[in-house]
Amino acid sequence: MDNEVKEVMKTIKEESGILKFLYHTVPGRLILKLITAPVISKIGGFYMDSRISKIHIRSFIRKNKIDMCQYEKKEYKSFNEFFTRKILPEKRPVDMREESLISPCDGRLSAYRISENSQFYIKKSCYQIKDLIPNSDKAPDYNGGICLVFRLCVDDYHRYGNIDDGIIVENKYIRGKLHTVRPIALNRYPVFVQNSREYSIIKTKNFGTVAQIEIGALMIGRIKNHQKSGHIIKGEEKGMFLYAGSTIVLLLEKDKADISETYFENTDANIEIKVKYGSRIGKK
Repeated sequence: MDNEVKEVMKTIKEESGILKFLYHTVPGRLILKLITAPVISKIGGFYMDSRISKIHIRSFIRKNKIDMCQYEKKEYKSFNEFFTRKILPEKRPVDMREESLISPCDGRLSAYRISENSQFYIKKSCYQIKDLIPNSDKAPDYNGGICLVFRLCVDDYHRYGNIDDGIIVENKYIRGKLHTVRPIALNRYPVFVQNSREYSIIKTKNFGTVAQIEIGALMIGRIKNHQKSGHIIKGEEKGMFLYAGSTIVLLLEKDKADISETYFENTDANIEIKVKYGSRIGKK
């Protein structure tokens, strides 16, 4: 538990001066309106795809203490190619037991119960399911279910996978803004319904009909999903985020998965638990 507390305190201390300026001052919020526009992220994306961006790789590895021995060896042609680097399979073993609900990604996990009127709270923002997955034709009733939020940081593995065998029955991209997903923004804006995002409604073999939502963040205009429909296999790669932090949200129907009470207790205490791609986070 002490490690999780230290991680939270570290996150708070690392809130940079520029983010405090943007989110806590009037001049900053005026600038924020400009830089959260997807067009700005798109321009940044062009740069991160360019060969020139390679100059940032070494300093990024050093600053974030990334162990490159965990990743496939190759010569990266751009920063984004480095950022979406593939990890060695043995470094992210997938729990393939049918009863195991697995994490779709590396990240910091928070767990919330969805009320009977389809609402849940994250920080100071109230979220409604209909706003997360607007106009969905295939989503079931998530009243009384569970919402799992996985916050990826820049040093995390930025590819993500399928949590179970199943069929993607609906997929939609929603154009939006691109706020940071760090706590400093979550305290002020309903980021998960304002940001650009893509959701898939998946009829899974073991956990009912799940909504998996990939949410972009500041300087991420692109969410790359490999498959928009059809059959999927547990543990196989679903897609990737390009540069910066980002978030994945899972919506689970009532009584379709058993999630340890520890996750909810830690979330209530503002503690995120670090999880890894493919690791067990719940069960049938």
